[in-house]
This record gives sequence, C-alpha cells and structure tokens, in this order.
Amino acid sequence: MSDSIFVGVDVSAKSNKVCILEASGSRLAKMSVLNNSQGASQIVNRVIDTLSKTGCTKVSFGLEATSVYGDGLIFYLKQDKSLKNYDTKVFLLNPKQVHNFKKAYSDLPKTDDVDAWVIADCLRFGRINLRETYFDEQYKALQRLTRARYYVAQNIVREKNRYLANLFLKFSGLYQENLFSDKFGATAMELSNGAFSLDEIVHMPIDKLAQFINTSGKGKFADPKALAADIQKAARSSYRLPKTVEDSVNRILAVSTVSIQSYLDQLKSLDKSISALMETIPNTLTSIKGVGPVYAAGILSEIGSINRFKDQASLAKYAGLSWSRYQSGNFDADNTRMINSGNRYLRYYLIEAANLVRRHDPEFKRFYELKYRETPTTPHKRALALTARKFVRLVYALLRDQRLYIPSRAE
Repeated sequence: MSDSIFVGVDVSAKSNKVCILEASGSRLAKMSVLNNSQGASQIVNRVIDTLSKTGCTKVSFGLEATSVYGDGLIFYLKQDKSLKNYDTKVFLLNPKQVHNFKKAYSDLPKTDDVDAWVIADCLRFGRINLRETYFDEQYKALQRLTRARYYVAQNIVREKNRYLANLFLKFSGLYQENLFSDKFGATAMELSNGAFSLDEIVHMPIDKLAQFINTSGKGKFADPKALAADIQKAARSSYRLPKTVEDSVNRILAVSTVSIQSYLDQLKSLDKSISALMETIPNTLTSIKGVGPVYAAGILSEIGSINRFKDQASLAKYAGLSWSRYQSGNFDADNTRMINSGNRYLRYYLIEAANLVRRHDPEFKRFYELKYRETPTTPHKRALALTARKFVRLVYALLRDQRLYIPSRAE
C-alpha cells in the first residue's frame, strides 16, 4: 500500500472538508471546498497533483454514508476521465464505524477538518468493513426508485398504525373483533369514518345495515345479514366518546384515510416505474417463485456487482442479516441478537422477498416453520429473519453464477 494515497472527505450540504494522507499516515494536504461540481474539480486536481508529486498510482476516496449529500461527488469521481489513469476506488463508510474508530484517538484536536482526517485514516488502516461503491447508471436510477418506495412503504405502516389507534377510540368493538379480513377495506373504513354513529348502527334495522354492507362491499360478503348482526353487537360493546371528542376523532380518521390512499397511489406509481426499468436489466432473481420485479430491483440495486462480496456471509453481513456470537468457556449461546448495522434497504427487500418465497417454495416453507417452532419469543420475526438469511445464500449463488433457480424434483 506504499504506492497509495488516502483521501477522506467530510461531506455536508454546503461544503466538503478534505484530508489527504500517505501510507505512513503523514498528511499530504487538506482543503475545504464547496459541495458542487467546481469543488469536486478542485479535489480531483489536488489529488492528481499529489499523485504526481509522490509517484503513487493508487488513490482511495472515503466518504461517510450521509443522506444524499455525497452522491453528487461520488458520481463526479466515478466519471472523471483524469482519474481513470490511476487505480481509483471510492468507499462509503458507515458513520457508526467511523465514530467508533475515532474513539481510539483520545487526544484529537477539536478542529473542523478532523473528521476528514479520521475518514482518511480509516481507509489507511483498512480494518473496518470497507465496501467499494458500485456505479452503474441503471442501477443508481433503480436505487433511487426502490429507496423512495421503501420510505413510502414505511409511511403506510405508520399511517395505518395511527389509523388503528384512533379506530379504537371511535369504534373499540370493531378494532377488537376480526369482523373483516382487512380493517382497511372499503366497508370497514366507511363504518369507522363517520358514515354512522355507534348509536345509529345499534338502532338501525338489520336489513338496512345489511344492505349498506352489501352495497359498500360490492356483494363480496357471503352473509351480509350475519355480519350486520356482529357489527351491531360490536357497536353495543364499544366505548362512547363525548361529542366533541368524537368529532375530532372522525376528522382524524378521515384525514388518515386520505393519507393512506395517497401513499398507496404513490406505491403503485413507483412499482410501475421500477417494473418498467427492470425490463432493461437482465436478472435471475425473478426466476424464484414469489420474487417479482419490484423486490428483485430492491435487492439488485443495493448489491450492485455481486463480485464486491467474497462470499454469501459477507453479503449477509452487509445487509445486517448476521448474528453476534456469545461464547465463554464451554458455553456457546444459541440465541443471540442480530447485529445492529448493515444496509437497511437491502435487509428490508431481502426480508420482504423471503416472506413471499416461503409461501411458495416448499423448502423455505419447511425451514420457516421449523424456526418458528424453535423460537420461544417473537417467533415470526426471528423465523422470518433466519429465512431471509437462508435466502441470501440463494441470491448470492444465482447472481454469482448467473443462473436461474430450479427447485429440486423432490420439492
């Protein structure tokens, strides 16, 4: 590594602090530039000048994974023609790892460029989990879409939880009883959004309520009259709110309903765009029954080139689907915690895909059910995480060998 220099960049929305170290740890240069194309050009010019003076042929750039503020610089470095004459690598570092690395230096000065120096020193030591960034225009475009979809999906979950909390206040019986297969179905939401008050439901003729259910549900309910009787029973047992509180809860439920529908429309639009882009990207993951283009896109866009990972274990660790080990003497714990790090987007799409695969693939179904029975607490959560870990091995093999998934005949 003596022919290498290491460039740490402390990224912020407006400016970038830069520190350049040689292999021995001596600082060769430092600078502060604007976080724009002109600033990036200044960084490249200083780096090339340093390479020329030192006679080095390799350069490693390091940035913390900080929102999107470093993406423009990464795109610039990856596309800059003058850097192609050198062995250039760009790394995204986990902020938590950099923070822990920084703790080893108890006497660091409190200066603005110290973080850039720490990042450069992380690169120089190379002992933390370094993963070179992957740059491909299609994959980056896909990544922006799949990450946007991730946040929309999270917003849907949060909004639905808020809706259910207010549903309990408005119609506790409907919340407690499984009268509908989906509490967010059209009929259930119409009943809870103020179409009728609880007393109106209780005193409404059963035939009229059954007719409302049949019309709202578009005839999908097998026995609307029996369902109407169950709804009236739930209404009788529900708490009654003061009128002013009930009005406010009705308003919140109405707003929440609009928000949920808006998020669902966003999800549908993103899924359409992701599927269209995936048609231009050959892949083997969709050969797995249960894995559609959207989840395949989420996995592929975060992995990039599978050659970045030496084996399936390193891919699992990158996704955060790895467990810490606790061993002392002759004791080796069976149930340990999942590591609290990794690529959350990749972990999300792997777990969501594994949840669908275990419903279609007999081998994954058996594995999930086995782990579910073995787990004393939160069985579904842990069994699904372990199934996703098993799924990682399959994903790695298919991408590494560029082959389709063919389940064995025994299955």
